[in-house]
Amino acid sequence: MPKKLVITCLINFLIAALLGLALRYTYIFPISFNYRFLTHAHSHIAMLGWVYLMIFTLYVHYFIPDKKPIYNKLFWITEIAVIGMLLSFPFQGYAVVSITFSTLHIFCSYYFARLIWKNHQTDSMVTQYLVKASLIFMVVSTLGVWVLGPAVGILGQASAFYQIAIQFFLHFQFNGWFLIAVIVVLFHKLQLKYSKDFRLFFKLLVISTILTFALPINWFVPHISLLWINGLGVLLQLASLFLFIKLIKQPLKSMIATSSKIIRFMLRFALFCFVLKIASQSVSLIPEISNTAFQHKNLVIGFIHLTMLGVISGFLFSYILQSNLVTQNRNLNIGMAIFVIGFILTELIIISQGFMFYFGIGLLPNYYLLLFISSILLPLGIVSLIFNIYRTRLL
Repeated sequence: MPKKLVITCLINFLIAALLGLALRYTYIFPISFNYRFLTHAHSHIAMLGWVYLMIFTLYVHYFIPDKKPIYNKLFWITEIAVIGMLLSFPFQGYAVVSITFSTLHIFCSYYFARLIWKNHQTDSMVTQYLVKASLIFMVVSTLGVWVLGPAVGILGQASAFYQIAIQFFLHFQFNGWFLIAVIVVLFHKLQLKYSKDFRLFFKLLVISTILTFALPINWFVPHISLLWINGLGVLLQLASLFLFIKLIKQPLKSMIATSSKIIRFMLRFALFCFVLKIASQSVSLIPEISNTAFQHKNLVIGFIHLTMLGVISGFLFSYILQSNLVTQNRNLNIGMAIFVIGFILTELIIISQGFMFYFGIGLLPNYYLLLFISSILLPLGIVSLIFNIYRTRLL
């Protein structure tokens, strides 16, 4: 993988982590920046600067044998869009400049999808199916963005339609595009063969991703039928998880046997978070719990971070660690451990506070200070990986 591109993605991740740290600092000592504007910057840089561009880099690296200059140019144009969002969202939120750069990013993603769809080469039907599915979900997810303008103009930001449009984008970005993309790379590395089990897994994965969108719709337009649709989606998702474990069990053992300690650790961490994510979603089968989770912001944030930091970033880190960009040493191990510890501590604090609010216990003692201190570990872990890659000499 190109060293400059990976370091750029990680710097974006570092900036997103520092913005997240600033958001948590505001509860200890208020700062002059608009909290909501900073939140927009944090989420956009994390999703579009870190995850999107890292998947971009991985797809080109593994599935495009003829790496024409257009891919490098497209990467940097997309990065300009990310920088534009970084420099505009904290100061104006959703306004002319930030929307312009966001739109540029969407058009870049469309062109990227076209290039990958047309030019990707793989002998495996497994990766071919998953690559195409991930790109479709990515393009479809942006439909939610395009309807935001009309939704605000006609019904306003408080309308159910506006909120559902946002959830549409987020659901299919996270569970469709991002999640399937990291699974693609995993299956490619494991060299999985096309089989009946994979065919069934693929169908269940796609169908369950679509059906579970019924839950966020139900948050804003409650109806019993939506709960039944989500319930079916959750059950299909559990079945897909069973097949996923069955498919990767043997080849993963072979990969882990020949991998370094830190790679084994990060792969197991990402897989554990993946199982935990689906287990958490399965709880939504109980209507009272699913509605409670939505009403308590801490539980929602905890789930989003579980998906973004635990599952998706966990897999992306493991893929970087498997490349020749890093030098396997003690400092790298410590850095990755610091990141994981920071993630675990922040998740425990956020989720615990969510349950304390639910049971009417109140605020955890020194909650904001503990959350801020634990969050410091996340950028420290990212910095250690950036520094390791920067110091590594490529042969």
